[in-house]
Amino acid sequence: MKKIIRIPRIIKINCVKGLSISVIFNNGESRMIDFKKVLKKIGVNDDSPAHILYNPDNFAEVVLEENTLSWHNVIQYITLRNGEKMRVPFEIGADVLYNLSLPEPSENSLRLGQIIRDARLGSGLTQEDLAQKSGTTRTYISRIENNKSDLEITTLRKIIEIGLGKKLEIKIK
Repeated sequence: MKKIIRIPRIIKINCVKGLSISVIFNNGESRMIDFKKVLKKIGVNDDSPAHILYNPDNFAEVVLEENTLSWHNVIQYITLRNGEKMRVPFEIGADVLYNLSLPEPSENSLRLGQIIRDARLGSGLTQEDLAQKSGTTRTYISRIENNKSDLEITTLRKIIEIGLGKKLEIKIK
């Protein structure tokens, strides 16, 4: 049986603030990348063409290309097999960026954990009670309420409808 290898890909730039970029990866995670740390980690120094990225105006010229971040304003070349030089944008692989980034809690996940906690407490249930009723564990309920775990829709439905005895409604605004 083939093992599926999931390679991180960036699918959206949320925002650029100073030398940090918030992005969404193909696993649905929103992550913050601090490029002061990234550039230092990969050895960008005063002699490097990419040194201009320490300037926020130059840094802000970032674009999303081929599922990673690209800067066309960094002048660098690669030498082809035939000896010709070709100008290429400065890029760092999405897999490297994923490993050097930190998860950003989404506004919705923060609210969902709090909503579940409030409903549980309002029903007079402990985390253990809710876990037993919904077929999960107390640890998992705790992780959900503290926004430390993702939640599949089927599990959310079990927690809300079976565990809490409420009706689940989802809206897209």
